[in-house]
Amino acid sequence: MPRLTRPARAAATGTRLAVPGLVHPLMAPAEWAELARPGADLRWAAFDVSRGPGSRPDPLYGEVTARVRENGVPLLGTLDAAYGDRPFGELVSDASRYLDWYQVDGFYLDRAPTGRDHAADCRWAVTTLRALLGREPAAGADRSGGSGIIVLGHGVHPHPGYAEFADQLVTFTGPWDRYRWSEAPQWTAAHPPSTFVHLVHSVPGLHLDGALRIARWQGAATVCLTDRGDRGGTDPWSGLPGYWDRLVRAAAEAGSGTGTEGGADRPPPTM
Repeated sequence: MPRLTRPARAAATGTRLAVPGLVHPLMAPAEWAELARPGADLRWAAFDVSRGPGSRPDPLYGEVTARVRENGVPLLGTLDAAYGDRPFGELVSDASRYLDWYQVDGFYLDRAPTGRDHAADCRWAVTTLRALLGREPAAGADRSGGSGIIVLGHGVHPHPGYAEFADQLVTFTGPWDRYRWSEAPQWTAAHPPSTFVHLVHSVPGLHLDGALRIARWQGAATVCLTDRGDRGGTDPWSGLPGYWDRLVRAAAEAGSGTGTEGGADRPPPTM
């Protein structure tokens, strides 16, 4: 049984999907078309041209990102934070190019730092990115939807202070065989589930419902689950999972409590 420390109240929170990094439209035309399909209900989708926005505008990215934004899916430009060692000027320059060339709705800071010693610098970077985006969230607002989203891609649970200034924290990135035994630290219970994102690869279709229940019990309202793996250095997030349609349905059922795994009053899953 997974060691889950999140209060049961989190299980009643709706679950939504995110797409953390599709490849170039020439390599994944069907995936980009899916994001532009009417009815696609995603928390956000992030893209990375070339470890950032690239050196010049890409017209193909311009076309597909425009269609996805018109469909109401918030698009985030991926920025490499280099675990807190990225020069501040480079980060802001890349963010400005994303805005000028692709009119992004926010930013995904990949390889975000996790330690307390980098928190102040990261806060300043996030404040600057918000200024570029032209908005500051209202006090007490759910900051995980709409435009101006800042997601910190830690991949693990960081120092609690990061939750004070980012919209969402990616607190798990990894394979299913590790996720099924994962746990959330107690400090996460002080924040709404909309704060946390889990990215889990190598998830067999048989375990989709179980993975969604783990996310709910750990208090993560945004997930990306995929059957793609990382063997041979491949990127599991470069495309949509083979069971995408089923995942969309399962996430909707998980949020409503009508799925095969049952409602919010059920205990955490036994694996």
